[in-house]
Amino acid sequence: MKGLYARWMTDWESRLCFSATNRVVRPFEWGLEWAANWPSAQTIHPNGQGPEKYLRDCNELAIQRGDEFFAYRTPTDFRLDAGLLRFTSPVHTPHANNNTVHAQWFPAAEPKKRAVIVLPHWNARLDQHGGLARGIQKLGMSALRLSLPYHDYRMPPELERADYAVSSNVGRTIDATRQAVIDIRASLDWLQQQGYERLGIVGTSLGSCYAFLASAHDSRLRVNVFNHCSAFFADVVWSGLSTLHIRKGLEPEINVERLREVWSAISPVNYLEQFARWPKKSKFIYATYDTTFLPEFSRDIVRRIQERGIDNHVAVLPCGHYTLGESPYKFIDGYHICSHLRKWL
Repeated sequence: MKGLYARWMTDWESRLCFSATNRVVRPFEWGLEWAANWPSAQTIHPNGQGPEKYLRDCNELAIQRGDEFFAYRTPTDFRLDAGLLRFTSPVHTPHANNNTVHAQWFPAAEPKKRAVIVLPHWNARLDQHGGLARGIQKLGMSALRLSLPYHDYRMPPELERADYAVSSNVGRTIDATRQAVIDIRASLDWLQQQGYERLGIVGTSLGSCYAFLASAHDSRLRVNVFNHCSAFFADVVWSGLSTLHIRKGLEPEINVERLREVWSAISPVNYLEQFARWPKKSKFIYATYDTTFLPEFSRDIVRRIQERGIDNHVAVLPCGHYTLGESPYKFIDGYHICSHLRKWL
């Protein structure tokens, strides 16, 4: 019976994954120009060394100076109109659409104390994760559903998918991740300006990685839910069913071990000590039949968290990556997310 269920789940997962027909294989690029504004790159000069060595040095310094790498200035143009918060991202990119942050606001009726930032998955549509935000709202916690870099309102006009958030352009992928973390922290500033004191975050898939990096560098995030989790950014991209097209662009020029090094600054495993600096209540949720965040990747990060004695709660669901968004699993997932937030926030 277990084998039958596994085959059924894997088949379902594959059908959902490959229902998208607009994936594009893009050429490999080092993307060194994206490093120009990283604080960690200011003291490193690419002259006399190859692009890979330069990016490895940038990553190493970014990890050593994580608080500096993810530092920012609070935006001065927060504006809320008809339930949509907008502000200028502290990270400037060549894409005008991407430089304005958009977040859907779901205020709770209760006094302004508890608020949660909701981070959707990669390539999420604007209307996705609104149900989760409304569920959090009904439990008396306000929710801010943040659009990720290069998604929905922020997507450059030449794209159909959020290809610039994660791609075979090494430097741009790092920059998009850094921007996401900084946009999250700027959103926390706005929530505090509104009087919110207890702040949490829920991230799903790519949003989970962003949420972990933000929580490792911001003491205000005391309650976290990581919906899908992995230690290494590169391993997910290299092995995941949904990122096969990215691997095709990467593979002619780099292998997974080298990719892990040049994406080390955006891998949660390298910020565990930073994450442990402040007391947090964190829940890690992963799926037994996940074909994108492979279960062994999730078990690895959970093991590392537990070895360090970091407070944690874990839920393992009997589904896959895409099927987690389908009935009945989305309701089980929602229960785990909301019960953790309600208890600890």
